[in-house]
Amino acid sequence: MTQQRIVLATNNGKKLVELRRIVAEHPAVRDGLVAVEVLGLADVPSYPEPAETERSFDGNALIKARTCVAVTGLPALADDSGLAVEELNGMPGVRSARWSGPDATDEANNELLLRQLSDLPDGRRRATFISAVAFVLPDGREFIRHGEMPGRLLTELRGDNGFGYDPMFVPDGFEQSTGELGAEQKDAISHRGKAVRAMVDVIMHEFARDAAAEEKR
Repeated sequence: MTQQRIVLATNNGKKLVELRRIVAEHPAVRDGLVAVEVLGLADVPSYPEPAETERSFDGNALIKARTCVAVTGLPALADDSGLAVEELNGMPGVRSARWSGPDATDEANNELLLRQLSDLPDGRRRATFISAVAFVLPDGREFIRHGEMPGRLLTELRGDNGFGYDPMFVPDGFEQSTGELGAEQKDAISHRGKAVRAMVDVIMHEFARDAAAEEKR
């Protein structure tokens, strides 16, 4: 069996759990064809978290993955995700995590966004969660995959699951907020879940290619 290691470049423990769950569900892993150990930043040497200075989700995801590869020498995965509100011309966007300021918290971000949209009727509360996932290998290969989850924003927070803007977002086709959905339900429809599943296919393909190349040497 091929053994591989990959680092998820985030300090968000919930994202690490989500990635490990999706990797474990991949047929190549489930059928025992490849073993992938997903490491978090706590498992690797000191990681100087880079400033997310790009104006796109792609750019910020690549910054984090490239920095992680440079520090660890291991393949790295990173994501940049955010909420694009139609009424705010796509904002908060890449500023989603820092929407309420440099010391932003999920609670402060949600409260600010609720106030900004407080006078809008349901028909003008459309929003989309967007995710870009970057995979970078030590030899310089780079890949990007995307996922989106369209929906609408509530006028109050509902649910304690998830993180970020989950308690105020209702995905299309649902009545519950993403803060009320279970982990498996959210994985199946979420922007990050879609992007990560697409990227896991890429990761398995590249690992299989590397293993085949190694056997020929």
